[in-house]
Amino acid sequence: MMSFVFRSVTRALCYTAVSLVLYASSAQAASGFVAGKDGMLSVPEASPLRSQIQVAAVQVGMPRDTLTVPGNIAAEPRRIFPLLPPVTGRILSVSATPGQHVVRGQELVRIMSGDMAQAVTDQEKAEAGLLMARSAMVRAQEVRKAGGAATKDVEAAHAALLDAEAEEGRARLRLLSLTDKYGGEGGVLVLRAPASGVIASLSAAPGVNITDMTAPLLVMEDLSEIWVVANIAEVDGNDVQVGQSVVVSLPAREGIAIPAQVSSVEPDFHADTRRLQAMIVLANPDEDLKPNMFASVAIQIKQPVGLMVPQSALLMNNDTVTVFVETAPWVFQRRVITISYDEGENTQVLSGLRIGERIIVRGGVLLNDD
Repeated sequence: MMSFVFRSVTRALCYTAVSLVLYASSAQAASGFVAGKDGMLSVPEASPLRSQIQVAAVQVGMPRDTLTVPGNIAAEPRRIFPLLPPVTGRILSVSATPGQHVVRGQELVRIMSGDMAQAVTDQEKAEAGLLMARSAMVRAQEVRKAGGAATKDVEAAHAALLDAEAEEGRARLRLLSLTDKYGGEGGVLVLRAPASGVIASLSAAPGVNITDMTAPLLVMEDLSEIWVVANIAEVDGNDVQVGQSVVVSLPAREGIAIPAQVSSVEPDFHADTRRLQAMIVLANPDEDLKPNMFASVAIQIKQPVGLMVPQSALLMNNDTVTVFVETAPWVFQRRVITISYDEGENTQVLSGLRIGERIIVRGGVLLNDD
């Protein structure tokens, strides 16, 4: 009786085990693939996944040869001229308007200034003092020759002459700093264009008193040569170098493509945008290119050939990038790879794959729930 019970229990346990195995197999079959203990995933011949999965060999591809980044037109900093008033005073007249083209030396603003009048007066007084000191020195030397003056009198006259020369030099340079660059007479200072260009902005008007000499009365720009500022993403920072060929296109100028070269690259990324700026110098004789216009910059870069796989083959798995590698016909194994960058529909692989290995390039996500 006991042996019969034991055989019955054993038979029931065997039936249960077989049922569990059959259930697991049927569950895997329903999913379309079978997972082995070694991590291999096999797709049976009758599985519907075979029609949804595409396998291809890994091949060497040519990475991108152009990097297209956004940019904008900017005036070259050395060609921007903010006109600051060198003295305080009252504006008498303004001979400039925004957008006006001016030539070097053209009168722009007249200012009545007490500082200017003081500089002229100081120069005149210094010249008179120098004339008197020279006359006194001559007299002292003549008297000494006649035996009627002591040596100390000549030395005193000489010291006074040196003081007068120094004062005259100071007053002359002060007045020269106001009139040489600008021009004027008496208490009137004339601000003139330091270069040929266009008036970009104007904040001066007749009758206005100037109290802040750090605020420009107007800003001039020479737009005969401008910059295209290309904004390079952090991941592409090492790919852009001085001298690389570029093609600049403008959304506002459809059909226009301007060939040029990278003139300079900033050494630091901008903290707010995490972008590196590269400058391209363009001639702009007609001033058709305006500051702050949008631009698109295609930069020719040189990349070595490498393994390229479709982005559809890449799978994310716990913060790693993986692909399914075919180890036997319709048998796959997950493998971690390292990628460099995306180029269109393809991605460059740095490590984890070899040329000729076959991977799932489409439909791998169907096996991604193992």
